[in-house]
Amino acid sequence: MLRRSRWGDRVRKVESLALSFQHCPLASPYKPRLSQPWQPETLWRLFPRQSDALGFAKCCKEDVHVFALEKDHAKTGQRIFLVTSYTELWHYYKTYRESLMHCYEIIPEGAVCKLYFDLEFHKPSNGGRNGRQMVATLIQFVCGKLEEIYGVKSSAKVVLNLDSSTEEKFSRHLIFLLPDAAFKDNIHIGRFIHKILQPALDIVRRRRSGGQGSDVMGITDVAPGTTTDPLLSLDHTQQLDGGPMPKRLRHREDDLHFLLVKDKEGLDQLFVDLGVYTKNRNFRLYKSSKAGKNAAFTVAEDNAFVTKPDGRMSAEESVFLSSLVSNVSFTGQKILTSDAPVTNEAKLILGPVPNPSSLPSESVGGCQHSPYKEVDDFVLSLVTREGVHGGIRRWSLFVSEQLLVYDILRYRWCQNVGRHHKSNNIMILVDMKEEVWYQKCHDPVCRSVNYRSSNHPLPEEICISYFMKEDEVEAGYVMDEAGTIEPRERPAAARDPTQIRGQGEGPEREDDWQDDHAYLQALEDAERSVLLDSKPGEVLRCHGDDLPDDLLLQTLAEFETSRDQRCAPTDLP
Repeated sequence: MLRRSRWGDRVRKVESLALSFQHCPLASPYKPRLSQPWQPETLWRLFPRQSDALGFAKCCKEDVHVFALEKDHAKTGQRIFLVTSYTELWHYYKTYRESLMHCYEIIPEGAVCKLYFDLEFHKPSNGGRNGRQMVATLIQFVCGKLEEIYGVKSSAKVVLNLDSSTEEKFSRHLIFLLPDAAFKDNIHIGRFIHKILQPALDIVRRRRSGGQGSDVMGITDVAPGTTTDPLLSLDHTQQLDGGPMPKRLRHREDDLHFLLVKDKEGLDQLFVDLGVYTKNRNFRLYKSSKAGKNAAFTVAEDNAFVTKPDGRMSAEESVFLSSLVSNVSFTGQKILTSDAPVTNEAKLILGPVPNPSSLPSESVGGCQHSPYKEVDDFVLSLVTREGVHGGIRRWSLFVSEQLLVYDILRYRWCQNVGRHHKSNNIMILVDMKEEVWYQKCHDPVCRSVNYRSSNHPLPEEICISYFMKEDEVEAGYVMDEAGTIEPRERPAAARDPTQIRGQGEGPEREDDWQDDHAYLQALEDAERSVLLDSKPGEVLRCHGDDLPDDLLLQTLAEFETSRDQRCAPTDLP
């Protein structure tokens, strides 16, 4: 019994050490970098489902993002989902063109992003239309609306213009890189675009419902592409150079006939695709084509945007990074929102609201909760103190940094001045990767010194790493050194759960646990037998407290024989 007790103590000690090393390893596992010290650690994981990839990306400490890949010979619409960094994707994107030639950025739900457009029309159905001129007119129109609605000045010089047109189809992507502003998410972009294009949408609805006659501002329908079209007949050289809007265009900005095109069936539709502003949208990348097609996006000939690469990246990589819609870092920029109809399901303010009529008009927009509701609740607890009931006026998620920025309402305590500001509100910033939070504020004095408080750790129970470990998520695909993507080979036991304990055996049974106990009991009996048979003062022929190998093998054979006899079928009377 003494040896049995000592053996149990040793097992418990080993298990305790293993558990402590698992939670607090002696050294972090080595993760190689691409080629330069400033480049990120390599991480390349492929998943069969988008939800798995998004969940894995959230639990990673590394700066990673989710992309979708199409294969030429895969089923229609079937995609593989890749988790990696922007830098690593570009590193392999240049090399493995066959495997990565049909690649899409996933614009995460709730992510701050750049204003973007998907433009297209069927060329044979729209003879005489000048797509290049239509793009220039649209850019100028949108720049005017950005200044009118948000006070944000822009021009064609901040618009990356990508082209993937073919003989049959005119196709462009526009990405607006506004210098000091970005949209809260692509849902708000969709609302903004619907608002400014509403006159054109009304024309399409009336025409499809059989309406005739005048459409906008008393203008009679004109054949698209003719010289009588008031917008298409303009000289757009000033617009492409970012010059002032021509007076004639300013007077007729509500005439959006230039956006009306025909589909293959001859029905009216918009030049602007309004279906690309949905949650977790897949948006085709620069230098990628659709599966089965060869028309990849390249920089358009009439592009006026010029990238400014630093010494660590090429001009082509700079274009690639600029083209990523959700690649927006927090710089204190203006976050643009567009109002949605107020419903019971769409609350506009988080936290208790004693007097709704006293809320500022800027508080409209946003959802009830961010994608991290537990973090929202924690931030609300920080701003509800000493009788002051603060609230969350708005949240913004910067996925390129995994940073949640909360604009706080009614609570103005600033750690920099050690008191409440009289009129300026504060911000709470939560770094989801580092699992810390800190405070900044809108006060001009604090902003002038770029004040930010010290870091404070997040409670463990709201950290993603508390719920999910990176190594616990199994990737479904692997890519070899040649760039070939294949399903991951899993062990036979994982492929067939009936093979867990051997060929032909079923799943684990309660009897198996009884056999394990019997096996341990047989070893203990052998230990006692050795002690009883040994003479006084005789040293056992084993190292330390271990049993001789021959004795262990003999005991195991006796146990197996005994178990077979017990499990053998018996004749019924």
